[in-house]
Amino acid sequence: MNYTIHHHPERNRFETEVDEQLCVLDYRINDGIASMDRVYVPKPVEGRGIAAAITRSALDHARESGWRVIPNCPYVRSWIERHPDYQDLLAG
Repeated sequence: MNYTIHHHPERNRFETEVDEQLCVLDYRINDGIASMDRVYVPKPVEGRGIAAAITRSALDHARESGWRVIPNCPYVRSWIERHPDYQDLLAG
């Protein structure tokens, strides 16, 4: 399923709304390194691939922006492990 993901740099957040439920990926950026801290998808809309869509969108944006990534969020970390073509974004 395709979701429209919005980037809100003023809030350090990627988000989408599904069935009136706000789903987000929060990050911090410092010296070109994005610390991806949290992916949140409310229970009523879990299991639809929303977290994966937000994570992919955030990582694609990181690549386009020349950012390196620190996956503090366990979901983001495991997503990158399952997608080796994104492992080059890892900082350190």
